[in-house]
Formats: sequence, C-alpha cells, structure tokens
Amino acid sequence: MFITILLSLWIVASLCMILVILLQRGRGGGLVGVLGAGGSSAFGAKAGDVFTRITVGIFGCWLLLAMILVWAMKIPPKFV
Repeated sequence: MFITILLSLWIVASLCMILVILLQRGRGGGLVGVLGAGGSSAFGAKAGDVFTRITVGIFGCWLLLAMILVWAMKIPPKFV
C-alpha cells in the first residue's frame, strides 16, 4: 500500500516535470513560443526564471521520492 502511494506520487511528479520542461523557453522558444503570439512570452518576461525554479523543485521531489521508493522496496515484507 505504501509503495503504491509512493509510486503514484512519483508518476505524478514525473508528468509534472515533463509538462514544466516543455513549457520552458529554449533557443527555439519551446512550447510557450509555439502557443504564444510571435516573440512575446505568454507568461511574461520572467517566465524563464519561474519555470527554472519550478523545474528544480519538482526534480528535487522526484529524486527524493525515487530514493524513498528504492529504500521501501529493499525492506523485506513481514509475514504475520
């Protein structure tokens, strides 16, 4: 049960990280540039900094969940 909840949270974090990475402005403008109008950003001039911080935060959560999952799967099940 505990591993299932952790795995579900890890998958949600993975999907959020993929979405945020796709929204970031890269050299080609990213997905924001495709959806936005011309050269202006749909989320403002500081959108790159905000998305970078969000990406780092989500990655930190993703990494922590991955380490907890590995630790939880190493614990042998207790038979009562």
